[in-house]
Amino acid sequence: MAGRAAEPEVIWERPERAGRGPRPAYSRADITAAAVRLADEHGVDAVSMRRVAAELGCGTMSLYNYVPRKEDLYELMVDEVSGEYELPPPTGDWRADMLATARQTRAIMHRHPWVHRVMTTLYASGPNALRYLEACLGYLEPLDAPPGTKLECVAMVNGAVMTYVVNEFAVAERARAVPWSAEQEQAVRTAYLARRLATGRYPRLAALFAEAPAPPQDPDAVFERAVLRVLDGFA
Repeated sequence: MAGRAAEPEVIWERPERAGRGPRPAYSRADITAAAVRLADEHGVDAVSMRRVAAELGCGTMSLYNYVPRKEDLYELMVDEVSGEYELPPPTGDWRADMLATARQTRAIMHRHPWVHRVMTTLYASGPNALRYLEACLGYLEPLDAPPGTKLECVAMVNGAVMTYVVNEFAVAERARAVPWSAEQEQAVRTAYLARRLATGRYPRLAALFAEAPAPPQDPDAVFERAVLRVLDGFA
């Protein structure tokens, strides 16, 4: 394809447009925004150079002057949505600041449910990603730990958020696929579990549920406990 380099390159160091000619009617930012719209509406599998070009009303081949590979487009898309973070100054409470940032990560992933499909640590060098990392390291300044450990903390929090959100997606997808309500299914499964525990084969589980029957779970509260427990490991 035109403009595709044979050696590794970073999309952020590539000129906005490699070719010559008149000033174009659209920019790399326009291409990225169109791709994000497609992914939000139809899923990331719907994102192709052809469909992005159709969204912009231009020729497919011309896009390769701006974005040589689909992987580059994914990187641009991930960084675009990373620009949605609000990153206020540190409060001095690093756990509270990181928890607030984790809440935003979860919200961004729900607004753009395709992100986890294309996310990779290689995409941590975009301008919005660097802005996010710089802010997180600022939040973690009160933590008495080496810089590498602080970066690991950020990565582990992000991993915990992604795992939690991907499970939320899976639960929601299954709920849409079956003809009964979540409450009906929970009642059936609770009754099944009670019968299994009554066999005596699972004494520890039986003692656990007898002492503290599982109450209805608030997903937000469970999420925050999970993130705080990750942070506690670095305290």
